[in-house]
Amino acid sequence: MQRTMDDALALMRDLRARCEWDRVQTHSSLRPYLIEEAHEVDDAIAQGEDATLRDELGDLFLQVLFHSVVAEERGAFTMQDVAGALVAKMHARHPHLYGDGIKRSWESMKAEKAKRSTLEDGLPSGLPSLHRAHRLQDRAAGVGFDWPNALGPLEKVREEIDELAVHVSPDGTVADQDLFEAELGDLLFAVVNLARKTGVHGALALDRTNAKFVRRYAAMEALATADGVELTALSLEEQDRYWDQVKATEGQQQSKG
Repeated sequence: MQRTMDDALALMRDLRARCEWDRVQTHSSLRPYLIEEAHEVDDAIAQGEDATLRDELGDLFLQVLFHSVVAEERGAFTMQDVAGALVAKMHARHPHLYGDGIKRSWESMKAEKAKRSTLEDGLPSGLPSLHRAHRLQDRAAGVGFDWPNALGPLEKVREEIDELAVHVSPDGTVADQDLFEAELGDLLFAVVNLARKTGVHGALALDRTNAKFVRRYAAMEALATADGVELTALSLEEQDRYWDQVKATEGQQQSKG
């Protein structure tokens, strides 16, 4: 039986009426679930599994329905209002398709909006730091405060590394932790800017490297176990040899592929 959006909305209203747990939920109590479901959708996209993505999108959509019905009960707005606001926003963002026929660049529309708002307007306070840095830089670029290409950010990264290195003593310690943290933040911000100017999202790049590190570390542990040794019992130099072996194996596999 083919289900519709109306069926989903009716189900949510029924759950609010008859399920004890659903009945007592509020916008605030649902916040953790919304965040969790969004991350699960992201994981499904990374996995490339359509069936998993379909199911996780359904779970995320449930949260949209949940909040809409809770708001409906409060007399604030309805699911239809949510849909209407979305359609109106998309029409406004695509005037060449739904308006006066004049095609305007997304950058020019962002610049116009930036003139009427502050840099942080509309950005969630809980946005992850890497994503927040990317969005702040993107908004600044909307009013022309941006490098013309990736060469400027690349040089800035080198500059920030040099400034950071000054605060690390020859024995590898840091005398002023607060100042070092500030300089490290400048370096990370510069790296995000470099990523943005090359069409890469810093958070996605870091996710990719995190996954690679986990994969390589697990392979390193497997090699050590096969040799009858524990990684914790090895020196850093011995552990590095296993690490290099894993990297070499990956390189050979990639070249064959």
